[in-house]
Amino acid sequence: MNIVYYILVLVGTFVLMEGITWCTHRFVMHGFLWYLHRDHHQVRPGIFEKNDLFAFIFAVPSFLMIYLGTYNYIWWLQAIGFGVMAYGFAYFMVHDVIIHQRFKWFSRSNNTYVRAIRWAHKMHHKQLDKNKGESFGFLIVNKKYWDKIRRDKKLMAGKAKVEYAPEAE
Repeated sequence: MNIVYYILVLVGTFVLMEGITWCTHRFVMHGFLWYLHRDHHQVRPGIFEKNDLFAFIFAVPSFLMIYLGTYNYIWWLQAIGFGVMAYGFAYFMVHDVIIHQRFKWFSRSNNTYVRAIRWAHKMHHKQLDKNKGESFGFLIVNKKYWDKIRRDKKLMAGKAKVEYAPEAE
């Protein structure tokens, strides 16, 4: 096996996962598994919610692909499993750490991407109904949110107050 092919399959899987995740979020989490996802759109009483079960649901295929690919010497299956795992890690960092701030590691970030992804997710959570909503992706931010954050940064640079944005340092 050529390491270049392995990396291409892994990275390709990672990129493809954004589309798979968008579809899963839109049609499964906001569809027939809404009963597991609903509490994610509400104020939660503790650190855990039923929605957290999706991490385990999505980890199973990744684990199986890595396991079967490793022990049956199927390099591309292992690479796909690691690509899914890498996406899961990125999802955790962006969604749970940066957006929902379950851990206060990036709570004061003024980074344009961080602010755009937070705003897009805020617009997604604005709707409490499973049939309404927008911004179902996790890592790719729609242009309208980038534009909004750039406008806000210009306002902030002009010393105008923007209520929901952190002060420029």
